[in-house]
Amino acid sequence: MSYIKQKKEIEIISKGGEILGRILESLVEKVEPGVSAYEIDKAAEKMIIRAGGRPSFKNYRSRKGEPPFPSTICACINEEIVHGIASKDKILKSGDIFTIDIGMQWPVKDLDKGERGYFTDTSITVSVGEIPNEARQLLNVTKKALEIGISKCYTGNTIADIGKEIQDWVEPQGYGIVRDLVGHGVGHEVHESPRVPNFYDKDLENWKLEPGVVIAIEPMLTLGNYEVITADDGWSVATKDASLSAHFEHTVVITTSEPLVVTRRPEEIKYKL
Repeated sequence: MSYIKQKKEIEIISKGGEILGRILESLVEKVEPGVSAYEIDKAAEKMIIRAGGRPSFKNYRSRKGEPPFPSTICACINEEIVHGIASKDKILKSGDIFTIDIGMQWPVKDLDKGERGYFTDTSITVSVGEIPNEARQLLNVTKKALEIGISKCYTGNTIADIGKEIQDWVEPQGYGIVRDLVGHGVGHEVHESPRVPNFYDKDLENWKLEPGVVIAIEPMLTLGNYEVITADDGWSVATKDASLSAHFEHTVVITTSEPLVVTRRPEEIKYKL
């Protein structure tokens, strides 16, 4: 896998990201009390396939021999952070916060000819009905943390600069930054090197940002501390102290000028966030 993607690869990644951003925005419109995560998951799968893509999370294995992930989306409620399974009994209720994390390989029509589909990844945490002020502020801060990380995505900076900028802004406000889960390179595979943490890591000063680098930045913040636990299903990761958690993510391409956020949702473009 190449750390630097070529021009043609960037064009495909950009188109796939645009499609995925539209899909995520459509899924958010389905979030309301009484809806199951399973319903949203089935809608996500249909949209991805209709667009000519393939869900990149479904049947994914983090290690050989482990059970495959069963959902198209990672569906997380309240204290769940990532990798929540979109089950039929996961019913949304007013007052919840709900995270949809979604990835896609696109296009897939010529994979049997040996051609490559490229991966993009994005997520959002939204309110279900009315939520408490502290939960709403958590969403606002996490969303802002993502934009702060993106603001460091310029040629000449490093992966370490992204995490430092996020950490320096988040921690003084009293929020926990999850440390066991981080962003990552993306494009040729679902997950690639390097790690892209939301805190400073000196070792990542060696990873220079150059035109053609593609990374997924994904702040995961909590109302408590950063410790996590994994559920018995082997996938769902939640805060150990059961505090609320929010998660926002975009796929970002480093260019010769401004960073290109390929998974922007139409509403974000409209309001020029």
